[in-house]
Parts: sequence; C-alpha cells; structure tokens
Amino acid sequence: MEYVIVLAIAVIFLVFKDRPIMVLKFEDGELTQSKGNIPHGFLIGCKDIAHKQPFTGKIKVYRNRFATKLVFSKSVPSKVKQRIHNVFPHTSSPKKRGRRA
Repeated sequence: MEYVIVLAIAVIFLVFKDRPIMVLKFEDGELTQSKGNIPHGFLIGCKDIAHKQPFTGKIKVYRNRFATKLVFSKSVPSKVKQRIHNVFPHTSSPKKRGRRA
C-alpha cells in the first residue's frame, strides 16, 4: 500500500512541476539571470526594451505540442508585455519538422 502512495506522489510531482524552456529575470532594467536556449534576436530585443523602460520581473516561455506561450510575472507593466510579445520570434525552430504520418 505504501508503494502506491509513493508512486502517486511521484507522478503528481512530475506532472505539476514547472518546466519552462526559457527564463529571463530582470531587475531594474538589467538582465540578471537567464536560462535555456534563448534566440539571439529575442535576447537583444528584451535587453533593449528593459533599457528603455526599466522594470523588474520574470519572463517564462513554455512550449507544448502546438504553441509557444509567454508568461510574465505580475510586476511587469502591460506596455512592456506587449513590446516583448512583438519581439518574440513566433516561428522558433522546433526540433521536429514536417508532418507525422
């Protein structure tokens, strides 16, 4: 019986773990931490936006099978969010190209 409980906890942990493909952390307009494979143009654009309108917060990028999603912390202003959405490369190159049969 204990094995079933431990297995259930392990499955729940793996399913609900936060797994972004990219993380950018800004403090007062400066990039302090980055994680993941960040496209060069997106990184330069985010640094430029943060330099012009300093903000503090985190940007996380998630990818599922069909779409890529940007998630911002609450401290990022809405105008900055829109500018970062405009810079984000929506046609990022996924590893799998083509259609499955």
